[in-house]
Amino acid sequence: MALQATPLIVSPSIIVTLLSPDARSATQLELYLSRTLGFSLLLTGTLCILLTGSVPLTSTASAPVTADDDDPKAPYAYPTLLLTTIYHSAVAFYLYIQYGYTGSVSFVLGSLGSTSLAAIGLWICLFGSSQGRISKRTGADKRTSGFPFTNAEAAKRNVGRKRI
Repeated sequence: MALQATPLIVSPSIIVTLLSPDARSATQLELYLSRTLGFSLLLTGTLCILLTGSVPLTSTASAPVTADDDDPKAPYAYPTLLLTTIYHSAVAFYLYIQYGYTGSVSFVLGSLGSTSLAAIGLWICLFGSSQGRISKRTGADKRTSGFPFTNAEAAKRNVGRKRI
């Protein structure tokens, strides 16, 4: 988000010129909205880093900070990750649609950046936790399912068991 915010804050007139079909100077409203969006992106990025627990908010360094579900130091890690993944997916979709209407290369570059961030967020949402939830009865991981990958080992173990 800092990479997206930097050109909006430093040189909003260049961004407006790139996105405009005809060469003209940026209006004061466009400059204001560009800089406001840049500062909003910086704030959102900072909040995401703080709420995921990546930066410890206490001065003691007794234990490493992890983003597990039961970790009291990062209780908002998964919801923050999920919301930022949805945000980047929506931005990527919007920029792709804008590219379809205008054909501007800058929309494609923004869409590729947001798509990659959304894909990383989705990957972490699916496979990112460090510890599994192990069932006491079967010993299998409770988070496994048949989609998108099958759990062949669990199916082999349950063949000879009777259902109660």
